Amino acid sequence: MTAILSARNLAAGYGGSRVLSGIDLEIRAGEAIGLLGRNGMGKTTLIRTLTGVLPAAEGQVLLDGTDAAALPPFARAKCGIAVVPEGRGIFASLTVRENLRLAATPGDWTEARILDMFPRLAQRAANRGNHLSGGEQQMLAIGRALMTNPRLLILDEATEGLAPLMRNEIWRVIRLVRQTGMAVLVVDRAVSDVLSVADRAIVLVKGQIAWSGPPDALRADPAPLHRHLGVGA
Repeated sequence: MTAILSARNLAAGYGGSRVLSGIDLEIRAGEAIGLLGRNGMGKTTLIRTLTGVLPAAEGQVLLDGTDAAALPPFARAKCGIAVVPEGRGIFASLTVRENLRLAATPGDWTEARILDMFPRLAQRAANRGNHLSGGEQQMLAIGRALMTNPRLLILDEATEGLAPLMRNEIWRVIRLVRQTGMAVLVVDRAVSDVLSVADRAIVLVKGQIAWSGPPDALRADPAPLHRHLGVGA
């Protein structure tokens, strides 16, 4: 089966500074990948390069096996790639409903389904984005991404800075999304939660893949986590 999104010998950076190098990665339909690494190791840069926000310096990004170098971010989104970016990026002056409807495309993920999944958003459907708490804004960012009815959902630090109850709610939703068979790429510092939803984990160190494999392998031998992240499984 051809991967939805893949990278071959990918390198990228900013100005004259190289952040990523030699990245080989495939995300297949229905697969969940957990991307782990300390701050500054290149996780967000990798997402930005895969989604076309940042051009590749070397190598290729492929969508359904086809070189995506000429495709800008909106075109990659139309191919079924949805991103919940670090910082959320919701429209502060629009209501919850307006934010959701702005992203809507035909499919199973409807406004009603999103509001049913996020009762807090349903209660605040008429509130503008800048009147929501940080956790509610994150829910809205996820809901808006799902409203595009993607094949692949990319979450960059989806629970960063949230209170424990909100973090639990976000992970609940990520698990629900996984149950639908949607492919997911999740970046988060909560290693145990990432491993609980992932089919495969990848550890980035200084812009290169230092370890890749099934979560069970990390649980059985957490040495790579201790070495590269300073945490256990």
